[in-house]
Amino acid sequence: MITRLLVANRGEIARRVFATCRALGVQTVAVHSDADADAPFVAEADHAVRLPGNTPAETYLRIDLILDAARRAGADAVHPGYGFLAENAEFAAAVTDAGLTWVGPSAKAIAAMGDKMAAKALLADAGVPMLPTWTDPEQVTAFPVLVKASAGGGGRGMRIVRDAAGLAEAVAGARREAAAAFGDDTVFIERYVERGRHVEVQIFGDTHGTVVALGVRDCSIQRRHQKIVEEAPGVLPDDVRAKLHEAAVAAGRAVDYVGAGTVEFLLAPEGQVHFLEMNTRLQVEHPVTELTTGLDLVRLQLLVAEGEPLPQRATDASWMRGCAIEVRLCAEEPAQGFRPATGTLHRFAIPGVDREFGNLARAGLRLDSGVVDGSTVSVHYDSMLAKLVAWAPTRAEAARALAGALARAELHGVATNRDLLVRVLRSGEFAAADVDTGFLDRHPEVFAPLLPADQLPLAALAAALAGAAARRAAAPVLAGLPSGWRNVPAVPQVTRFTTPDGDLEIRYRLTRTGTLAEWERRGPFSTPGVEQGPPVNTEPEPPVELVSAEPDRVVLDVDGVRRAFRVHRVGSSVFVDGPDGATSLTELPRLPRPTAELPAGSLLAPLPGAVTRVHVEVGQRVAAGDLLLTLEAMKLEHPVLAPADGVVAELPVAPGGQVETGAVLAVVDPEEDPQ
Repeated sequence: MITRLLVANRGEIARRVFATCRALGVQTVAVHSDADADAPFVAEADHAVRLPGNTPAETYLRIDLILDAARRAGADAVHPGYGFLAENAEFAAAVTDAGLTWVGPSAKAIAAMGDKMAAKALLADAGVPMLPTWTDPEQVTAFPVLVKASAGGGGRGMRIVRDAAGLAEAVAGARREAAAAFGDDTVFIERYVERGRHVEVQIFGDTHGTVVALGVRDCSIQRRHQKIVEEAPGVLPDDVRAKLHEAAVAAGRAVDYVGAGTVEFLLAPEGQVHFLEMNTRLQVEHPVTELTTGLDLVRLQLLVAEGEPLPQRATDASWMRGCAIEVRLCAEEPAQGFRPATGTLHRFAIPGVDREFGNLARAGLRLDSGVVDGSTVSVHYDSMLAKLVAWAPTRAEAARALAGALARAELHGVATNRDLLVRVLRSGEFAAADVDTGFLDRHPEVFAPLLPADQLPLAALAAALAGAAARRAAAPVLAGLPSGWRNVPAVPQVTRFTTPDGDLEIRYRLTRTGTLAEWERRGPFSTPGVEQGPPVNTEPEPPVELVSAEPDRVVLDVDGVRRAFRVHRVGSSVFVDGPDGATSLTELPRLPRPTAELPAGSLLAPLPGAVTRVHVEVGQRVAAGDLLLTLEAMKLEHPVLAPADGVVAELPVAPGGQVETGAVLAVVDPEEDPQ
């Protein structure tokens, strides 16, 4: 029997496994990098062992360090979580050889499914349907195709190629990304199915020969080949669901599968089922299966690892109930093409959460999170902050509840993909289950922020009034007078902000009773450094009455309708959450200090990372859109492209160099070539 379990992973999945361990009375051991020393999963573990370093290669990918940590902490079992070493056959064998209980499938099964080409051949013989696949780019004759990494998952190393001209570069790029993410640059090429749905079956096997299917998940809504919305049981015809279950169980039996695993398929518009891959681990999206089956999959993992048979309930799917929908909340910059974001999470609050890391006895919300208030989002790991899951008797109810909770969440300090997720859940196409892997490409409207542009000035006004209230509350004398009040009206109060749409100036005047006498906005200004300008609107501002203003809450009556704004200030950063959406503002100083002006055409690093390749040299002529260099950060490659035609005037970075956010990567002189 397992008494002390080491989880060879971090963040949300470590906390998820610890939650089940606490319920079962199993002690827990965390391993952590230096960057994760203060992370919530470390604080929650009964024991924690430091892995010196920050990067995955230095820490979480070191089999020797993890086994030493297990020995030092007295662990008798190891759970790999997902990612890192979860699908590493060498790790599974090393754990077993060390005399520890391995919570997962056998090393033999992991190895068989880890080589995706060999897995396809093996499962094709077992009758599992396959897509046309090639290992040699020269053999490809039909397009479009998808270049895929043979090791790992999560969309790393994937490239869609629509013609022969782009195949060589796609293969090279996929190799680099796969090598960086998984330590294995092997790739293969697969036929790409337009408007296909990504569906998968949760399977479970025990050491007594039982392999069962625990339902289907639809994971079709993806960005950069990474899932962002998942649901169970998925909207599927009964015959297709039965076909998926049958193929998934056949795949598991072909490798004598033990433990939790996922068999992924591509469902063509015509209804054909094609095998994609088998993930020999617990999946990120496992909570939707737990909420529709009522099973704790981590508990089943531990019981199976101890040699117990699967309980009768796990072998009978007839009692599955309701619908569960999960979204992956990630630290990403919407204004920068959803690049991974880093920073400090000043506030992380989602209203209405009924359970964390557990099943729901009724309709409600579940949160599986790796972060809390004050957590640091590091450049060393992927960008997922949390998973929010809603369960309800119907799909429509689950989608509505999930969207509402996300829209009301307070997510301050790090940009996220929250608005995108809400718009997807509220879209008519999602409601009609009209989804496939190209959903986001066809619906650019879901990328718009929730807060309408014409509502941004009201949010800025609320921020300005909250700031004035905070200053009055801290005033040593005359704290009861409205901020800026004069016996004879003179100039208005002025507060300037940097907003997502540019600089904005709010001007307002209060009466001696604290009511709002007048207000206007100026900007956004297109020229940096401009301190004032004409009002941008030719029409008068909507009539606004100030109902109340406190440092953290402002209520405005806008044309007879009250609106409450929650305001959170951290230094010069102001986070405003209102009924129509949220925004983050930076209050500008009244007397700004002069700063050095960057040369025209400067390209700045969007986030910290390593320069992997430099494609140009100083003096080289480039065209708009040409690839100048490539950054690697948060397990992804980020291309840096020429913004316009010009000449490379400066190139202060070299391959292998580390850069911080805002560092100058290159300067492209937009002037005409003198020749």
